[in-house]
Amino acid sequence: MRDPTLARNYAEALFELAERHGAHEKYLRAALLLTEVLDTNPRVRQFLEMPKIDTRAKQQALKQALTGRVPPLFINYLLVVLAKRRQRLLPDIGRQYALLLDEKLGRLHVQVILAHRPDAATTDRIAAELSRILGRAAIPHVRVDPGIVGGIIVRYGDRILDGSVRRRLMSLRGRLLEASLPQTQTVEE
Repeated sequence: MRDPTLARNYAEALFELAERHGAHEKYLRAALLLTEVLDTNPRVRQFLEMPKIDTRAKQQALKQALTGRVPPLFINYLLVVLAKRRQRLLPDIGRQYALLLDEKLGRLHVQVILAHRPDAATTDRIAAELSRILGRAAIPHVRVDPGIVGGIIVRYGDRILDGSVRRRLMSLRGRLLEASLPQTQTVEE
């Protein structure tokens, strides 16, 4: 099995565990915390992924580091992941778990491109309008690209909604170039 499929399978197991205990938000915080630590601290990641280090030592270190910070069942889940020697998948498992929870809660992460940095009120209006249009709770991730001149570009899944001024100008340019001009007759003197 490939890594993305394995990570998804492990995330589904974690999701079922959280579902049984009504602890999705706690598990999400724990998964994101662990993912952040592994993504930002290469020494921790290297320690967990080093094959020469005994699995029990890794389990003990992880247990000590996380006890009191994350739910005990989440720690037990991590110990099983380590016992199965799948520790390199931990960051992907955390991301997959977040996606599963978003699906369950009807949330949709949307990439939004604007020409200028929006204020909080504008971001809230964009989120509300996208939620209305898409029929799901939209979570906008805003990026600024002055090259679009104005308007908005929205990307989610494999769809793109391009309402940028740049696209409109390019479309207008194309129509103008394709337009046939009326023939004018010259008057001879």
